[in-house]
Amino acid sequence: MAELNALFLAVGQFCRREVVCCAPEDNLMVAAAQMRQLKVSSLVVCTQQQPVGILTDQDLRNKVAAAGLCSKHLCVAEVMSSPVIQVNAATALYEALYRLSRYKIRRLVVTDDQGGLFGILSDSDILRIHTRSPQQLVLEIAEAEQVEQLKELHQRVGQLVHYLVGTGVATVELVRLVAHLNDRILMRLTELLLAQDFADMTEDFSFMVLGSEGRKEQTLTTDQDNALIYADGLAPEQLRTLESFSHALIEGLIAIGVPPCPGGIMAKNPTWRRSLSQWQAVLENWFASPTPENIMKVSMFADLRRLYGSSVLTQRLQTSVAGCLRGNDLYLSQMVANLLRFDVPLGWFGGLKSTKGEKSGWLDIKKAGIFAITEGVKILSLAQSIEATATSERIEQLVKSEILEPATAADLQASFFALVQFRLRTQMAALDAGQRPHNLLRLSDLTRMDQERLRAALTGVSNFQQFLARRYPLARSM
Repeated sequence: MAELNALFLAVGQFCRREVVCCAPEDNLMVAAAQMRQLKVSSLVVCTQQQPVGILTDQDLRNKVAAAGLCSKHLCVAEVMSSPVIQVNAATALYEALYRLSRYKIRRLVVTDDQGGLFGILSDSDILRIHTRSPQQLVLEIAEAEQVEQLKELHQRVGQLVHYLVGTGVATVELVRLVAHLNDRILMRLTELLLAQDFADMTEDFSFMVLGSEGRKEQTLTTDQDNALIYADGLAPEQLRTLESFSHALIEGLIAIGVPPCPGGIMAKNPTWRRSLSQWQAVLENWFASPTPENIMKVSMFADLRRLYGSSVLTQRLQTSVAGCLRGNDLYLSQMVANLLRFDVPLGWFGGLKSTKGEKSGWLDIKKAGIFAITEGVKILSLAQSIEATATSERIEQLVKSEILEPATAADLQASFFALVQFRLRTQMAALDAGQRPHNLLRLSDLTRMDQERLRAALTGVSNFQQFLARRYPLARSM
């Protein structure tokens, strides 16, 4: 278990801090002699402690020896690999593993928050981790060549999460890992489609994920919520190719095992595949008519995240959303009113209330509290133009903006992750019973301690709803 949990450590806790360096202007022969003397296979090239490149034994072989060059009069800058692939010391190790595989390199330079040299991480360091870990999944996803392979890997993600829940891994790290692996699978599918069937397709598009996927808060199974944006002025043939690509991508996701969105929020549908100007016009319409359906769509778009394609297009769309909401207390009040319609299932004396009707005795954990927290935190963040999308990161930024008191934020974080953990548990129970994962928690299955934890989390949700109602008093009358 300790070996497995190492994948959740920050790279800075795992990398080697002793790094041999040189300067770009150093003589190449002297640098090579230094590598031989110290028995190292690479030198990090730095200028004022800032890494600007890396010189490896492979560089010396391929760029100097194989080319028949004389190293006597060469300097390091003429041979080094630059820019150097870097990773921040706070990054989780599984992300570093992906980059090693993605760029087909053997080592990563590790930097601090100021961009200064912190350490180095090599593939040989990774061998210290047992093979039963997310490492193998990360590598196999990057190397997959067929949709069938990605389908099997997607199933293994669920199996890994099922195992990790019982190992003591923090829920926040577990959710981030699920999002990371799912991102890798979707991106690999996109790469395969572009390489095999759409090599000549325009690059002026962006494939975006929305909702919980945009926030990187998926659990075991999440329906598709995605959209596509493309540049204005594309030729009809380019648009037809984009349409074919979006259909192939969505069908590929379904084949892998990612369920289609029941509401049709998928890039293959023309409603969710538009040009930048078309999307901007649609957003204006949604803001002009704040119906519950339009509010839901705006809320989903506020979580949009580019997964593949043009960052410029995505940024312009995000700017449009932020611009329409910044200072728009009336619309934000409408959004608050929408979430206040979801009653927290607590009785007069703090007792837990189950769902009515045929699901009596069960509680929908998403409607009971997760939705109110994610939406409420999102609304407060949009009002402050906070760019973060993950709920936990938004809460941290709200503290820095002095919108939430530190104690209130800590209670909110605890409530959120407690509810997510309950959601994971009920989804795993459904899988064990041969069912599709759902959000319904059977109250009779809870221990007394579970009931107290759930009651405390829902009390936190109720307190947060009251806070929102006080901040947006108009919401009560809508």
